[in-house]
Amino acid sequence: MAPSSAARLLFRRILSTATEAATDAAAPSAAAAPTAAAAAAKAAKKKGPGPLYPRLSALGGAGEGSVSQALNKWMREGGVPRANDLLQNVKGLRKYKRHAQALEIMDWMVNARGMNMSRTHHAIRLDLIYKVRGIQAAENYFAGLPGPAKDQRTYGALLNCYCSEKMEDKAIDLYHRLDELGISPCRLTINNMMSLYMKLGQHRKVDSLFEEMKVKNIKPDNLTCCILMTSYAASNKIDAIEELLKEMGEKDVTLVWSAYSTLASIYINAGLIEKAESALRKLEGVVGADDGRQPFDFLMSLYASAGNLGEVNRVWDVIKAKFIKVTNGSYSGMLQALYKLNDVDRMQQIYREWESNYENYDVRLTNVMIRGHLKFDKTEEAESLWEKAKEKGAQFDSKTCELFCDHYINNGHMNSALNWVENMTKLPKKSQKLDQDTIHKFQKYFEEHKDADGAERFCNCLRALGCIDGKAYESLLRTYLAADKKSRSLRQQIKDDKIEICYDIGKLLKRIEDKGR
Repeated sequence: MAPSSAARLLFRRILSTATEAATDAAAPSAAAAPTAAAAAAKAAKKKGPGPLYPRLSALGGAGEGSVSQALNKWMREGGVPRANDLLQNVKGLRKYKRHAQALEIMDWMVNARGMNMSRTHHAIRLDLIYKVRGIQAAENYFAGLPGPAKDQRTYGALLNCYCSEKMEDKAIDLYHRLDELGISPCRLTINNMMSLYMKLGQHRKVDSLFEEMKVKNIKPDNLTCCILMTSYAASNKIDAIEELLKEMGEKDVTLVWSAYSTLASIYINAGLIEKAESALRKLEGVVGADDGRQPFDFLMSLYASAGNLGEVNRVWDVIKAKFIKVTNGSYSGMLQALYKLNDVDRMQQIYREWESNYENYDVRLTNVMIRGHLKFDKTEEAESLWEKAKEKGAQFDSKTCELFCDHYINNGHMNSALNWVENMTKLPKKSQKLDQDTIHKFQKYFEEHKDADGAERFCNCLRALGCIDGKAYESLLRTYLAADKKSRSLRQQIKDDKIEICYDIGKLLKRIEDKGR
């Protein structure tokens, strides 16, 4: 049963089981309310530096060192760095996946301020090191911890790293080592192991770990339920899911919105639309004040997967009424929901609404709208949309290039497709790679149409993208021969690209070079 895009996104979210610690800041004691005049005098006397988090948030994607500079400047202006306050900022940055900046705060706390880390803080720092610097760095950090700091929390954080990396052998060894050390497995460690086996498709081991929880009298939680439901769905055990939900009720396990989102997605994939919509109503009923916008974004996506445009529009109205500002993320969710429902006219309405309201331009929304036009072969509309976006200073990304490139290839307009591949080479990050199927389509076209110039342009793109290889040169050489084109520089060019001149390449080269004599 292929999971929907919403299900895949949610599953990645629920399996992100990095150790989360509660770092509650001490509440300030209540002081007598100052008079308005006294407050004004105090404010006039000294203007404080203000809260730290808005400064950190404004850094956006700024690189290494930016957080330390912001912290130092904040201190010079009178800010007082307290460990609990700083860790609340770490928590905020982690929430938005700004792991490198969160880690920089913790490094600054230790290296610049000499603050001590608690065991819980060591676990958080280890998790961040893994996400930013990799598994080897996380292992080295754990190895360097003092003995007393190696407890259930830090061992659990390291186990989570192994599970995230699908390092089964190391995860199993560490899990057994906990038992040898007399550290009883907790719900978090078992959930981590279950998530590992879920990712590896070893569903029987997921079941075995759930049985272990029962034997050891460890109460499952919402995440346990989500993992088990997803595992059962992968084995087409819908009845087992419904039995599991009864068991969760009997164990008095509180299920939150993510569980019902997982359940609805499973029912949608199984074609059980009525049950899916019942699960979505339960989802909406358990959304809490602290859950933010994400549950509603999932509701739109899942109702779209269920084919229910009316509910998509209703949830959109709820978002607009409930939140002061509709974010780019919610606009994107609505556009993608309408894309699923093939409602390109409504997409245009929502896109125009976003265009008139956005604070920060996000090319991803334009990409969704372009994708909607191209789905219905409205090429002129897609091109016009992009031209208008460019006039506003928009910059394309790899997805923009991919959308136009694939569309033009599928319609046989290879020169237009090649223009977008060339655009891809202009992106700041040259990590984009063309898939082999796309490369093959270009090469086949150039050979069949004896287009040596096009083949040469395409090879230049492959070189710029870092994916030039021997097969690319074989195709180029065959195209040269088909076009009866001569060249004396190809051999040196191949050597410059550090491509081995194998038998097939050498044979083709000789034929071309013989033509030049």
